[in-house]
Amino acid sequence: MTASQPPEHRPGSEPGRNNLDPHLDRYAARTAGMTASEIRALFAVASRPEVVSLAGGMPNLAALPLDSLSNQMAELIAEDGLTALQYGSAHGVPALREQICEIMAMEGITGHPDDIVVTVGSQMGLDMVTRLFCDPGDVVIAEGPSYVGALGSFAAYQAQVIHVAMDDDGLVPENLREALTQAEKHGKRVKFLYTIPNFHNPAGVTLAVERRAEILEICRQHDVLVVEDNPYGLLGFNGQTYPALRSMDPDNVVYLGSFSKTFASGLRVGWVLAPHAVREKLVLAAESATLCPPTLNQLVVSRYLETHDWKGQIKTFRENYRERRDAMLSALEQHLPEGCTWTRPDGGFYVWVTVPEGVDTKAMLPRAVTARVAYASGTGFYADGFGSRQMRLSYCYPTPERIREGVRRLAGVLESEMDLMRTFGSVTTRAVSGPEFPGPDTA
Repeated sequence: MTASQPPEHRPGSEPGRNNLDPHLDRYAARTAGMTASEIRALFAVASRPEVVSLAGGMPNLAALPLDSLSNQMAELIAEDGLTALQYGSAHGVPALREQICEIMAMEGITGHPDDIVVTVGSQMGLDMVTRLFCDPGDVVIAEGPSYVGALGSFAAYQAQVIHVAMDDDGLVPENLREALTQAEKHGKRVKFLYTIPNFHNPAGVTLAVERRAEILEICRQHDVLVVEDNPYGLLGFNGQTYPALRSMDPDNVVYLGSFSKTFASGLRVGWVLAPHAVREKLVLAAESATLCPPTLNQLVVSRYLETHDWKGQIKTFRENYRERRDAMLSALEQHLPEGCTWTRPDGGFYVWVTVPEGVDTKAMLPRAVTARVAYASGTGFYADGFGSRQMRLSYCYPTPERIREGVRRLAGVLESEMDLMRTFGSVTTRAVSGPEFPGPDTA
């Protein structure tokens, strides 16, 4: 068949076939919920050095002892290469699982190595938990806003997300109780509550300690599992660690942890601590997904924990991020126009900004990138189309100087947007779309 043949004779051009994707009618129904982020192309531009990106949640790896780590990896290959480069167990390296138990003990968790499943980042753990528990049409309760990667997983398994509002002290218990009551009233099956209690992504708030037991009790009363996602728990700027929900209710909480924020995100090592019966299902799910997580990466993490002052390294990270948080908050105070509000995180990576009524942060984003500053618009953090007045600003990666300059540029864009709005009235209406699948820029 040659290129000179008429289009009607080429594969994929038959009547009823989609010429852009000839496989469209072959996909499983669940792929309808899988949509790429509309801002992915913009972030290709945002990665240019002249653009200050306040969008991505990339850790500041410059604080790591890279010389020491390079020597450690060379020694690992020389001494244990035949093990490190071989297949391993879907359960994870035993020594690392024991070390993970020691880390979780800092947040009051008493865990057994046998109940830990090591994953390729905590995102894999979240995907497996959703796959195990959610049938199409089942309900997941999640904070509003919520982590964009979680919303992507829920959409992939055709689960319905019901958002529950937060305030400055995190998830509001009465709002959770009402959401569960209404779901039951309408015959919906709620499978679990997904929550990021510490230094929330994207909202930056922390669930008040006095609310934690109440949240767990509400979930027990309604027979709802709790999935606790805690990648930032050790990054509190005052050094405080909060009691994990898992420490308060081991039988009804699945805990997700990660080394991406406290060591190295590129190694993609996370874990799930689950009730014993759930653990066995997770191992089977891990085998079907990856066969086994990379042994080399696990051994790198394990040796790092064994030979380095990892607690001192976390303290260094906290100090770096606190300095950057302070730079962002002071810049917001100095530059943002009247009518803007924002959260004041005491740990983690993010500030959640609300702009004046009528400004659409998603529509404004291309103009911000043109002004050489980028952020994550709020709509990506909701499953129901909300968030057009919000944006997530990340302070973890840029230097304090770059943060201040980025906020100054962002303030200029906002001022221009508000001038246009005062002149011409509110901008456009937006079509509501499903949750977007993130890249590293929005994780």
